Amino acid sequence: MMRTLYDKLWDEHLVDLDEDGGALLYVDRHLVYEVTSPQAFAGLAAGARPVWRPGATFGVCDHNVPTAGRAGGIADPLSRLQVETLARNCDDNGIPQFRMLDRRQGIVHVVAPEQGLTLPGMVVVCGDSHTSTHGALAALAFGIGTSEVEHVLATQTLATRKSRTMLVRIDGGLAPGCSAKDLALYLIGRIGTAGATGHALEFTGAAVRALSMEGRMTLCNMAIEAGARAALVGVDDTTLDYLRGRPYAPAGVQWDAAVKVWRGLVSDPGARFDRMLAFDAAAVAPQVTWGTSPDMVAPVGAAVPDPDDEGDAGRRRAMEAALDYMALVPGTRIADIPIDRVFIGSCTNGRIEDLRAAAAVLAAAGGRIAPNVRQALVVPGSGLVREQAQREGLDRVFTAAGFEWREPGCSMCLAMNDDRLAPGERCASTSNRNFEGRQGAGGRSHLVSPAMAAAAALAGRFVDVRAFARGGR
Repeated sequence: MMRTLYDKLWDEHLVDLDEDGGALLYVDRHLVYEVTSPQAFAGLAAGARPVWRPGATFGVCDHNVPTAGRAGGIADPLSRLQVETLARNCDDNGIPQFRMLDRRQGIVHVVAPEQGLTLPGMVVVCGDSHTSTHGALAALAFGIGTSEVEHVLATQTLATRKSRTMLVRIDGGLAPGCSAKDLALYLIGRIGTAGATGHALEFTGAAVRALSMEGRMTLCNMAIEAGARAALVGVDDTTLDYLRGRPYAPAGVQWDAAVKVWRGLVSDPGARFDRMLAFDAAAVAPQVTWGTSPDMVAPVGAAVPDPDDEGDAGRRRAMEAALDYMALVPGTRIADIPIDRVFIGSCTNGRIEDLRAAAAVLAAAGGRIAPNVRQALVVPGSGLVREQAQREGLDRVFTAAGFEWREPGCSMCLAMNDDRLAPGERCASTSNRNFEGRQGAGGRSHLVSPAMAAAAALAGRFVDVRAFARGGR
């Protein structure tokens, strides 16, 4: 029987299956961070239960860490307590961790692939919804709740149910100035934030194969915003080239043996999916969200839509509420929307390729951020990404343009640290969610690619980066 990649990963990790479809999966890699793990560790302690496989779990602090002046410690008492609690729980249970001042520290979904902790064929879980990122490495990866974190710590297994499968085929080639972020936003705009609910997506096609690992991670990261449980890309030479030599990846004869197995981590020809969708990457323009959901998105050359043109009453009310919160008027050109802040970073777009793309726009256009842009932040996804960017001189490009060059962490992706929007501030953000208050109470978030964020910083409004790079503003 021909099997999908999802079927192969599921079958390999299935421990038990009930008559009603309830299943128990073995977990190869468990990632914990400071926000969703304290209650889980407390539950273990209350029941006098040990962590079953400490070496299969890794701790990373990322959500609450400051991105400036961190050598002086964490000023906020709650954030400091959470980070200290993670360190203590990891120490007490023999769990390896990347502490705040470790040069390898960063966002958990950047650090794990970077270190080779995520490998093809694994089941990877973390108490964070964007764990789908790791599926770019042909790993079955998804977010879990705090009670499930405790269950995995105690048993190295997870109670779950099998998802349906959906193949997303993206053919053609990306237009200049477009990226994986634009593909992801286009897909979400097309199928909606519930369009893939209950499904594991597999991305394939010429456009996907042409993406770097960083681009594939962006695509899989954003799949959760379409409602997917997980996202996958099959193994190819790009996968193997990325993993070769990573600290926790196999080496020598073990690498050779692993590669033989990993080569089979693709969907079989003729494998059947529950749903299929295809589109041409060449038709995708740079995208900008205008509302308070990732599916409220439009090409940069378009205008803010009019709710009166929406036939569905529920969607019309959602559009009206979003426009009210975002202080936007139907018919306003996307390119006429001014911004106050810019954020480049997050587990979606905080990798070296993302920083290179943004810096390339700044270097080509020259000049500094527009006078109406109060602050522009660049927050690398990890300490190693930061070091690499500095070796390449990217930090100097950013600072010369007026950006602040920060230390790694989740930063302004969510308002759980010092980096946040003030009420009414409008931000061009490379993160993954634009919900009300996501980046700060009353803040207004517009999701874009790194290149688009850099161009917006210079223009003080949204512009088509393709024309911007040619000298137009």
